Amino acid sequence: MRISARADYAVRAALQLAASRAEAPLKAEAIADAQDIPHKFLEGILNDMRRGGLVLSQRGGNGGYRLARPAGSITIADVIRTVDGPLVSVRGVRPPDLSYTGPAQSLLPLWIALRSNVREILEGVSLADVASAQLPPDVCALTDAPGAWANP
Repeated sequence: MRISARADYAVRAALQLAASRAEAPLKAEAIADAQDIPHKFLEGILNDMRRGGLVLSQRGGNGGYRLARPAGSITIADVIRTVDGPLVSVRGVRPPDLSYTGPAQSLLPLWIALRSNVREILEGVSLADVASAQLPPDVCALTDAPGAWANP
């Protein structure tokens, strides 16, 4: 599975907002600097997140961005879907819209199972979980599995 730079940057920006204790909104430049994200790229991502209802923007000298709702109610899946669309697709097509024939016929249930597992993890982890380094136990258990950190 591949996580796009756009999704990675969006999640990191959202985490920066989630971790902010400041009363004032955070400026895009501050988020970009803190997370080493190209500023112009981040502006587009934040705009998508604003249109998607994840962040609020405020104009002016004291302007910037803040989360639109509590960090505990925004999942990692919410952020990725907002900037990248579906969590799992095959050649840009959602698995239920695919069909295969012959020996590839059982490939469709495999893609559906993959999507189900990706959803279970990403929908089960909030920005608050990650920002506080308190990942759910089932996610932590997956990282403890033999070979989890090894690249085949």
